[in-house]
Amino acid sequence: MRKNLDISVDFAGINLKNPVFTASGTCGYADELSPFMDVAALGGFITKSISLQPRKGNPTPRIVETDAGMLNAIGLANIGLDRFLDEKIPLIEELDTAVFVNLAGQTIDDYVAVTEKLAKIDAIAGFELNISCPNVKKGGITFGTDPEQIENITKHVKKVAGNKPLMVKLTPTVTDISVTAQAAIDGGADALSLVNTFTAMAIDIETRRPVLANRTGGLSGPAIKPIAVYLVNKVYNEVAKPAGIPLMGLGGITTASDAIEFILAGATTVAVGTASFPNPAASAQIVEGIENYCVEHGISSVKELTGALN
Repeated sequence: MRKNLDISVDFAGINLKNPVFTASGTCGYADELSPFMDVAALGGFITKSISLQPRKGNPTPRIVETDAGMLNAIGLANIGLDRFLDEKIPLIEELDTAVFVNLAGQTIDDYVAVTEKLAKIDAIAGFELNISCPNVKKGGITFGTDPEQIENITKHVKKVAGNKPLMVKLTPTVTDISVTAQAAIDGGADALSLVNTFTAMAIDIETRRPVLANRTGGLSGPAIKPIAVYLVNKVYNEVAKPAGIPLMGLGGITTASDAIEFILAGATTVAVGTASFPNPAASAQIVEGIENYCVEHGISSVKELTGALN
Protein backbone atom coordinates (compact mmCIF):
# COMPACT_ATOMS: atom_id res chain seq x y z
CA MET A 1 0.00 0.00 0.00
CA ARG A 2 1.22 3.49 -0.80
CA LYS A 3 2.25 5.88 1.93
CA ASN A 4 -0.60 7.97 3.38
CA LEU A 5 -3.18 5.99 1.40
CA ASP A 6 -5.73 3.77 3.13
CA ILE A 7 -7.82 1.52 0.93
CA SER A 8 -9.00 -0.73 3.77
CA VAL A 9 -12.74 -0.94 4.45
CA ASP A 10 -14.96 -2.20 7.24
CA PHE A 11 -17.53 -4.60 5.81
CA ALA A 12 -20.18 -5.98 8.16
CA GLY A 13 -17.70 -5.87 11.04
CA ILE A 14 -14.75 -7.33 9.12
CA ASN A 15 -11.71 -5.18 8.43
CA LEU A 16 -10.61 -5.81 4.84
CA LYS A 17 -7.30 -4.68 3.33
CA ASN A 18 -9.15 -3.36 0.26
CA PRO A 19 -12.71 -3.46 -1.18
CA VAL A 20 -12.16 -6.00 -4.00
CA PHE A 21 -13.52 -9.57 -3.93
CA THR A 22 -13.89 -12.25 -6.55
CA ALA A 23 -17.50 -13.11 -7.40
CA SER A 24 -18.81 -16.53 -6.53
CA GLY A 25 -18.72 -19.16 -9.23
CA THR A 26 -16.02 -17.49 -11.30
CA CYS A 27 -12.79 -18.47 -9.52
CA GLY A 28 -13.48 -21.88 -7.97
CA TYR A 29 -12.29 -22.30 -4.41
CA ALA A 30 -9.19 -20.04 -4.64
CA ASP A 31 -6.60 -22.70 -5.45
CA GLU A 32 -7.63 -22.52 -9.11
CA LEU A 33 -6.83 -18.79 -9.13
CA SER A 34 -3.50 -19.00 -7.30
CA PRO A 35 -1.34 -19.80 -10.39
CA PHE A 36 -2.41 -16.54 -12.00
CA MET A 37 -2.25 -14.00 -9.20
CA ASP A 38 -1.56 -13.50 -5.50
CA VAL A 39 -4.94 -14.11 -3.89
CA ALA A 40 -3.65 -12.30 -0.79
CA ALA A 41 -3.73 -9.07 -2.83
CA LEU A 42 -7.54 -9.14 -2.63
CA GLY A 43 -9.75 -7.79 0.10
CA GLY A 44 -11.67 -11.04 -0.03
CA PHE A 45 -12.55 -14.17 -1.96
CA ILE A 46 -16.01 -15.72 -2.43
CA THR A 47 -16.03 -19.45 -3.11
CA LYS A 48 -18.09 -21.30 -5.64
CA SER A 49 -21.47 -22.31 -4.22
CA ILE A 50 -21.48 -25.14 -1.71
CA SER A 51 -24.53 -27.36 -1.29
CA LEU A 52 -25.17 -30.19 1.15
CA GLN A 53 -24.76 -32.84 -1.56
CA PRO A 54 -22.52 -32.66 -4.67
CA ARG A 55 -24.23 -31.30 -7.79
CA LYS A 56 -23.38 -32.14 -11.39
CA GLY A 57 -25.04 -29.01 -12.66
CA ASN A 58 -26.86 -28.58 -15.97
CA PRO A 59 -26.03 -30.45 -19.20
CA THR A 60 -23.63 -28.86 -21.69
CA PRO A 61 -23.32 -26.52 -23.45
CA ARG A 62 -23.79 -24.26 -20.45
CA ILE A 63 -21.63 -21.22 -21.26
CA VAL A 64 -21.78 -19.00 -24.33
CA GLU A 65 -20.16 -15.64 -25.07
CA THR A 66 -22.36 -12.76 -26.13
CA ASP A 67 -21.47 -9.42 -27.73
CA ALA A 68 -20.90 -7.72 -24.38
CA GLY A 69 -20.77 -10.48 -21.81
CA MET A 70 -21.51 -14.10 -21.14
CA LEU A 71 -24.47 -16.39 -20.64
CA ASN A 72 -24.08 -19.23 -18.17
CA ALA A 73 -26.34 -22.01 -17.00
CA ILE A 74 -23.94 -23.94 -14.80
CA GLY A 75 -26.68 -24.96 -12.38
CA LEU A 76 -24.66 -24.63 -9.16
CA ALA A 77 -22.34 -27.55 -9.97
CA ASN A 78 -20.12 -28.11 -6.94
CA ILE A 79 -18.21 -30.74 -4.98
CA GLY A 80 -20.59 -30.80 -2.01
CA LEU A 81 -20.05 -30.03 1.65
CA ASP A 82 -18.03 -33.12 2.65
CA ARG A 83 -15.40 -32.76 -0.08
CA PHE A 84 -15.27 -29.01 0.51
CA LEU A 85 -14.45 -29.65 4.15
CA ASP A 86 -11.85 -32.31 3.38
CA GLU A 87 -10.15 -30.86 0.31
CA LYS A 88 -10.67 -27.10 0.21
CA ILE A 89 -10.74 -25.91 3.81
CA PRO A 90 -7.03 -26.82 4.33
CA LEU A 91 -6.20 -24.64 1.30
CA ILE A 92 -8.43 -21.81 2.48
CA GLU A 93 -6.70 -21.88 5.87
CA GLU A 94 -3.48 -20.90 4.08
CA LEU A 95 -4.99 -17.82 2.42
CA ASP A 96 -4.20 -14.36 3.74
CA THR A 97 -7.52 -12.83 2.76
CA ALA A 98 -11.13 -12.91 3.97
CA VAL A 99 -12.98 -15.92 2.54
CA PHE A 100 -16.76 -15.91 2.23
CA VAL A 101 -18.54 -19.16 1.35
CA ASN A 102 -21.46 -18.96 -1.07
CA LEU A 103 -24.31 -21.12 0.28
CA ALA A 104 -26.68 -23.05 -2.00
CA GLY A 105 -29.56 -25.41 -1.35
CA GLN A 106 -32.94 -26.67 -2.50
CA THR A 107 -34.69 -26.24 0.85
CA ILE A 108 -34.22 -24.08 3.93
CA ASP A 109 -33.04 -27.17 5.80
CA ASP A 110 -30.30 -27.65 3.19
CA TYR A 111 -29.02 -24.11 3.68
CA VAL A 112 -29.15 -24.44 7.45
CA ALA A 113 -27.27 -27.75 7.47
CA VAL A 114 -24.43 -26.40 5.34
CA THR A 115 -24.16 -23.22 7.37
CA GLU A 116 -24.12 -25.04 10.71
CA LYS A 117 -21.11 -27.12 9.65
CA LEU A 118 -19.17 -24.19 8.21
CA ALA A 119 -19.91 -21.77 11.05
CA LYS A 120 -17.45 -23.68 13.24
CA ILE A 121 -14.49 -23.10 10.93
CA ASP A 122 -12.28 -20.17 11.86
CA ALA A 123 -10.79 -19.76 8.36
CA ILE A 124 -14.19 -18.74 6.99
CA ALA A 125 -14.86 -15.03 7.46
CA GLY A 126 -18.49 -14.95 6.40
CA PHE A 127 -21.27 -16.29 4.19
CA GLU A 128 -23.06 -15.24 1.03
CA LEU A 129 -26.60 -16.62 0.82
CA ASN A 130 -27.31 -17.54 -2.79
CA ILE A 131 -31.04 -17.16 -3.31
CA SER A 132 -30.77 -15.62 -6.74
CA CYS A 133 -29.35 -18.23 -9.13
CA PRO A 134 -31.61 -18.26 -12.24
CA ASN A 135 -30.40 -21.65 -13.50
CA VAL A 136 -31.84 -24.19 -11.05
CA LYS A 137 -35.39 -25.50 -10.62
CA LYS A 138 -35.33 -25.63 -6.81
CA GLY A 139 -33.80 -23.09 -4.44
CA GLY A 140 -32.00 -20.17 -6.06
CA ILE A 141 -34.23 -17.56 -7.62
CA THR A 142 -37.39 -19.32 -6.44
CA PHE A 143 -36.49 -18.01 -2.97
CA GLY A 144 -35.06 -14.71 -4.13
CA THR A 145 -38.14 -13.26 -5.80
CA ASP A 146 -40.52 -13.67 -2.86
CA PRO A 147 -39.97 -11.17 -0.01
CA GLU A 148 -41.65 -13.43 2.55
CA GLN A 149 -39.41 -16.38 1.63
CA ILE A 150 -36.32 -14.14 1.61
CA GLU A 151 -37.00 -12.94 5.14
CA ASN A 152 -37.76 -16.47 6.33
CA ILE A 153 -34.67 -18.17 4.90
CA THR A 154 -32.42 -15.31 6.03
CA LYS A 155 -33.73 -15.68 9.59
CA HIS A 156 -33.12 -19.43 9.63
CA VAL A 157 -29.59 -19.21 8.23
CA LYS A 158 -28.63 -16.24 10.39
CA LYS A 159 -29.56 -18.25 13.50
CA VAL A 160 -26.88 -20.84 12.76
CA ALA A 161 -24.21 -18.58 11.24
CA GLY A 162 -22.60 -17.97 14.63
CA ASN A 163 -20.56 -14.78 14.78
CA LYS A 164 -19.93 -14.71 11.03
CA PRO A 165 -21.65 -12.05 8.91
CA LEU A 166 -24.37 -13.18 6.53
CA MET A 167 -24.57 -11.43 3.15
CA VAL A 168 -27.64 -12.03 0.98
CA LYS A 169 -27.17 -12.03 -2.80
CA LEU A 170 -30.08 -10.41 -4.61
CA THR A 171 -31.52 -11.09 -8.04
CA PRO A 172 -32.37 -8.17 -10.35
CA THR A 173 -35.30 -10.17 -11.74
CA VAL A 174 -37.93 -8.56 -9.51
CA THR A 175 -40.31 -5.64 -9.82
CA ASP A 176 -38.62 -3.61 -7.07
CA ILE A 177 -35.25 -4.75 -5.73
CA SER A 178 -35.57 -2.43 -2.73
CA VAL A 179 -38.46 -4.58 -1.50
CA THR A 180 -36.42 -7.78 -1.59
CA ALA A 181 -33.44 -5.97 -0.08
CA GLN A 182 -35.62 -4.81 2.82
CA ALA A 183 -36.90 -8.37 3.31
CA ALA A 184 -33.32 -9.63 3.65
CA ILE A 185 -32.52 -6.90 6.16
CA ASP A 186 -35.68 -7.72 8.12
CA GLY A 187 -34.49 -11.32 8.22
CA GLY A 188 -31.21 -10.29 9.82
CA ALA A 189 -28.81 -9.88 6.88
CA ASP A 190 -25.56 -8.16 7.82
CA ALA A 191 -24.81 -7.14 4.22
CA LEU A 192 -26.28 -7.41 0.72
CA SER A 193 -24.61 -8.26 -2.58
CA LEU A 194 -26.16 -7.19 -5.88
CA VAL A 195 -26.79 -8.00 -8.57
CA ASN A 196 -26.78 -11.58 -9.71
CA THR A 197 -27.19 -12.30 -13.42
CA PHE A 198 -30.17 -11.45 -15.63
CA THR A 199 -32.12 -14.32 -17.19
CA ALA A 200 -31.46 -14.29 -20.95
CA MET A 201 -31.21 -16.46 -24.07
CA ALA A 202 -29.10 -16.95 -27.19
CA ILE A 203 -30.41 -18.79 -30.28
CA ASP A 204 -28.52 -20.69 -32.99
CA ILE A 205 -30.29 -19.54 -36.15
CA GLU A 206 -29.07 -22.56 -38.18
CA THR A 207 -30.54 -25.17 -35.85
CA ARG A 208 -33.25 -22.81 -34.58
CA ARG A 209 -32.48 -24.03 -31.08
CA PRO A 210 -31.32 -22.24 -27.95
CA VAL A 211 -27.51 -22.36 -27.70
CA LEU A 212 -27.60 -23.41 -24.05
CA ALA A 213 -28.87 -26.89 -23.23
CA ASN A 214 -30.81 -25.28 -20.37
CA ARG A 215 -32.45 -22.96 -22.98
CA THR A 216 -31.88 -19.91 -20.77
CA GLY A 217 -28.94 -18.70 -18.70
CA GLY A 218 -27.74 -15.80 -16.60
CA LEU A 219 -26.32 -12.81 -18.46
CA SER A 220 -23.23 -11.24 -16.89
CA GLY A 221 -20.41 -8.97 -18.03
CA PRO A 222 -20.22 -5.38 -19.33
CA ALA A 223 -23.73 -5.52 -20.85
CA ILE A 224 -25.33 -5.44 -17.40
CA LYS A 225 -23.04 -2.94 -15.65
CA PRO A 226 -25.12 0.26 -16.09
CA ILE A 227 -28.23 -1.52 -14.80
CA ALA A 228 -26.31 -3.00 -11.86
CA VAL A 229 -24.88 0.41 -10.92
CA TYR A 230 -28.39 1.87 -10.98
CA LEU A 231 -29.78 -0.90 -8.77
CA VAL A 232 -26.93 -0.54 -6.25
CA ASN A 233 -27.60 3.19 -6.02
CA LYS A 234 -31.34 2.58 -5.64
CA VAL A 235 -30.91 0.04 -2.83
CA TYR A 236 -28.27 2.21 -1.15
CA ASN A 237 -30.51 5.28 -1.03
CA GLU A 238 -33.83 3.61 -0.31
CA VAL A 239 -32.90 0.79 2.06
CA ALA A 240 -29.27 0.11 2.90
CA LYS A 241 -28.04 3.54 3.97
CA PRO A 242 -31.00 4.19 6.32
CA ALA A 243 -30.49 0.73 7.88
CA GLY A 244 -26.69 1.01 8.08
CA ILE A 245 -26.23 -2.14 5.97
CA PRO A 246 -23.17 -2.30 3.69
CA LEU A 247 -23.46 -3.32 0.03
CA MET A 248 -21.25 -5.36 -2.26
CA GLY A 249 -21.68 -4.21 -5.86
CA LEU A 250 -21.20 -6.53 -8.81
CA GLY A 251 -22.24 -6.88 -12.40
CA GLY A 252 -19.86 -6.30 -15.30
CA ILE A 253 -16.87 -4.89 -13.43
CA THR A 254 -13.79 -5.23 -15.64
CA THR A 255 -11.70 -2.18 -14.72
CA ALA A 256 -10.92 -0.02 -11.70
CA SER A 257 -13.13 2.74 -13.09
CA ASP A 258 -16.05 0.29 -13.16
CA ALA A 259 -15.36 -0.53 -9.49
CA ILE A 260 -15.21 3.17 -8.58
CA GLU A 261 -18.63 3.67 -10.21
CA PHE A 262 -20.17 1.03 -7.96
CA ILE A 263 -18.49 2.50 -4.86
CA LEU A 264 -19.69 6.02 -5.67
CA ALA A 265 -23.19 4.55 -6.15
CA GLY A 266 -23.12 3.20 -2.60
CA ALA A 267 -21.13 -0.04 -2.51
CA THR A 268 -18.59 -0.60 0.26
CA THR A 269 -17.05 -3.55 -1.57
CA VAL A 270 -17.14 -4.84 -5.15
CA ALA A 271 -16.85 -8.32 -6.69
CA VAL A 272 -15.22 -9.18 -10.01
CA GLY A 273 -16.72 -12.07 -11.95
CA THR A 274 -16.86 -12.47 -15.73
CA ALA A 275 -13.70 -10.37 -16.22
CA SER A 276 -11.69 -13.12 -14.54
CA PHE A 277 -12.34 -15.56 -17.41
CA PRO A 278 -10.31 -13.73 -20.10
CA ASN A 279 -8.00 -12.19 -17.49
CA PRO A 280 -7.60 -14.20 -14.26
CA ALA A 281 -5.55 -11.36 -12.72
CA ALA A 282 -8.28 -8.75 -13.33
CA SER A 283 -9.30 -8.44 -9.67
CA ALA A 284 -5.73 -7.75 -8.50
CA GLN A 285 -5.27 -5.20 -11.26
CA ILE A 286 -8.46 -3.49 -10.13
CA VAL A 287 -7.01 -3.14 -6.62
CA GLU A 288 -3.99 -1.33 -8.13
CA GLY A 289 -6.28 0.83 -10.25
CA ILE A 290 -8.29 1.92 -7.22
CA GLU A 291 -5.06 2.94 -5.50
CA ASN A 292 -4.05 4.96 -8.58
CA TYR A 293 -7.43 6.69 -8.68
CA CYS A 294 -7.17 7.68 -5.03
CA VAL A 295 -3.66 9.07 -5.49
CA GLU A 296 -4.58 10.98 -8.63
CA HIS A 297 -7.61 12.54 -6.94
CA GLY A 298 -5.97 13.33 -3.61
CA ILE A 299 -8.12 10.84 -1.70
CA SER A 300 -6.51 9.53 1.48
CA SER A 301 -9.08 6.83 2.24
CA VAL A 302 -11.26 4.82 -0.14
CA LYS A 303 -13.99 4.95 2.50
CA GLU A 304 -14.60 8.56 1.46
CA LEU A 305 -15.93 7.32 -1.89
CA THR A 306 -18.78 5.08 -0.71
CA GLY A 307 -22.04 6.75 -1.69
CA ALA A 308 -20.22 9.97 -2.64
CA LEU A 309 -22.23 10.38 -5.83
CA ASN A 310 -23.08 14.06 -6.30
